[in-house]
Amino acid sequence: MNIDNIFETVSYWVATYSMKLVAALLVFFIGKWLCGHISRLVVRLLEKNKVELTLIHFLENLIYYTLLVLVLVAAASQLGINTTSFLTIIGAAGLAVGLALKDSLSNIASGIMLIFLRPFKVGDIVTAAGITGQVATLNIFHTTINTLDNQKMIVPNSNITTNVITNIFANPTRRVDLVFGISYGDDIAQAKEILNRLIASDPRILKDPAPTIAVAELADSSVNLIVRPWVKSGDYWPVYFAMTESVKTTFDKEGITIPFPQRDVHLYQANQ
Repeated sequence: MNIDNIFETVSYWVATYSMKLVAALLVFFIGKWLCGHISRLVVRLLEKNKVELTLIHFLENLIYYTLLVLVLVAAASQLGINTTSFLTIIGAAGLAVGLALKDSLSNIASGIMLIFLRPFKVGDIVTAAGITGQVATLNIFHTTINTLDNQKMIVPNSNITTNVITNIFANPTRRVDLVFGISYGDDIAQAKEILNRLIASDPRILKDPAPTIAVAELADSSVNLIVRPWVKSGDYWPVYFAMTESVKTTFDKEGITIPFPQRDVHLYQANQ
C-alpha cells in the first residue's frame, strides 16, 4: 500500500466518522450535564418534601447513573454501534448482578419502604424482627436498634418488613394494665376506694379517658382486680412501677391482704 492509498483511507475514515464522533461527544457531554441537572432537581424536590437524607442520596445516585447509562447507549448509537446487542449485554449483566445480590436488593427495597412509609423514625422505641429497643439509625441496607439493656443490634431491613412492627410510643397516650389480687375475706369496696385514691393522687394519670377499676376474676386463691389508668406514652413505665409499689404499701397499711401461693402439708404418724 503506497502513501496515496493510505492518505485516501485516512481521509475516508475522517470524512465518514468525524461528524459521528463529534455527534457522539455532544450527546455524551450534553446528556451527562442533563443527568446531573435532573438528579439535582429530584434532590431539591425530595428535600422540599422532607424525605430522609439517606433515601435522598440513594435516589440521587440511582437516577444519575441510570440516566448516564442511557446517555452512553445514545452516544454509542451515534457511532454506528449496534445498541441492541449492547443493551442485551447490559440486561444480561444486570440480571446476573441481580441474582448474585438478591438478598442485598431485598434489603434495599425494604429500606426504601421503611423510609417512605415511616412506620418508625430514629429515636422511637419499637419491637421489630423480634427485637425491642430504640432505633439508632435507619439505612438503606439495615436498621440499628439499641436494646433496652444497651446492646447494639444490626437488623437487615428485609427481616423488619416481613414481620410485625410495633411502635411502642407512636401514639400520644397508652393504657397501663395492672392486676392486683386481694383475699376472699377482704372488702372489695375498700380495695376499690384505695385504688381510686391512689390513681387520683398521681398527676401523671389522665382524667380522660377515665381509669377502669373492676373485679376481673375469682381466682383459686384471690379476687383479682384490674386497674387500667391512661397516661402519656412517656409516663407509662414510671406510672406502672409507682402504682405497683404504692398499692402494695397502702394495702399493707390498711389491712388488705395480697394472697400468695401456699401449700398446706399434713403429717400423719403411722401406727407403730
